[in-house]
Amino acid sequence: MWMGIDLGTQSVRAVLAADDGEVLGSGSAPLTGRRAGVRHEQLPGDWWQAVCAASQRALKGGRRPRALAVCSTSGTVLLADPAGRPLSPALMYDDGRAASRGPGKAQWLLGEYGAGREVRVTHQADLIVTRLAGRPLPTDSSHALKTGYDPELGSFGGVGLPDEVLPEVVRPGTRLGEVGREAAQETGIPAGTRIVAGMTDGCAAQIAAGALTLGSWNSVLGTTLVLKGVTAEPLRDPAGVVYNHLSPDGSWLPGGASGVGGGALRAAFPDTDPAALDALARDLEPAGALAYPLGSRGERFPFLAPDATAFVLGEPASDADLWAALLQGVALTERLCLDYLDFLGAPSAGTLTFTGGAVRSAYWTGLRAAILGRTVQVPASSEPAFGMAVLAAYGAGAAPTLAATAARMVRPGQVIRPRGGGRFTEPYLTMVGELERRGWLPEPVAAHARARTERTT
Repeated sequence: MWMGIDLGTQSVRAVLAADDGEVLGSGSAPLTGRRAGVRHEQLPGDWWQAVCAASQRALKGGRRPRALAVCSTSGTVLLADPAGRPLSPALMYDDGRAASRGPGKAQWLLGEYGAGREVRVTHQADLIVTRLAGRPLPTDSSHALKTGYDPELGSFGGVGLPDEVLPEVVRPGTRLGEVGREAAQETGIPAGTRIVAGMTDGCAAQIAAGALTLGSWNSVLGTTLVLKGVTAEPLRDPAGVVYNHLSPDGSWLPGGASGVGGGALRAAFPDTDPAALDALARDLEPAGALAYPLGSRGERFPFLAPDATAFVLGEPASDADLWAALLQGVALTERLCLDYLDFLGAPSAGTLTFTGGAVRSAYWTGLRAAILGRTVQVPASSEPAFGMAVLAAYGAGAAPTLAATAARMVRPGQVIRPRGGGRFTEPYLTMVGELERRGWLPEPVAAHARARTERTT
């Protein structure tokens, strides 16, 4: 049995899976944070309490996993002391008080909380594995990527941070240590359970989807949108929009993270039944308005625009029309993300999978497939925590490669074929033009999107 733990924005999720991928136990616990303008923080102590609660529920009945791995949100960092105890709040992935890419958040934290202290830059997952082991453990190259770690060079070269504050880095899938007795009492995870170096939540969802062959892509849609693929070499992007994670087996996992997603829907309709609005949205294709549904200020993919903001073109005729515009806006952005990857020369002939909370909406899943014009697979278990269970199995030696481990554990799910997406061509081209007009989308990228649309329409 293998365990995965996912530290999300709104909750912690723990999953226990068998060798054949059957989910034997699961548990979750909510998380809250502090948002105020560009500020978005969480308290690291809350993560641990949620991990304890979720793990206890997943292991109910005395089940004993052989190994575990932990994923967390990409770009969430804090400062800790040399023993791994937190010294600052955690700046979440979308906190805007410092540069959102590279080591900017770590530099901001050092200025605010690091003066006169011996500190270590710590990622969200690092804090939890350190607490599980009862001693500081290395970070992995996936979580360290947004802090400026270069997996090709194998170092933090040129990030402008003192060497003494930077963590040791290992490849995902590396055995880090074992769960200690104190953590075992709090979490219910047996002492001696192996701890395997994890990856970020986007990579974890990609593993859960089994999207690990060259040219395959996984689209994770939850609060935000993340696309991850597989290439033999890093995907070069002079604009810095696409980043490359190093896979445990040595291949590369390029991708990008957009700010559009379910967060914008929740903000617009905090107390509404999504299923009821989905039913009304079926008759509004395309919607009477065009939305670019960012959840917060700034965009990172398919273009880099720190000052980008959400917008709606046109006047929605009703709440249902606005809901339809938001659903369609996310899918249109997803299409532009795939066009941008094609612009960079990324292979895309492999399978396209959908994971994330949005797959619970059958209507939205079908709408996205229609707008993308692609056949889509939705795996049976798509959550990042399950992906970490797969990685834990690989790291403990259950199979020789990560792809082979996933092939054994990931269960096939539903296949969605596109249905008449041509009616969304005009809204797509309108969105491309508007993003270009605002100066956010570079002209060569917009031209490529138009040309690709013309070829495929």
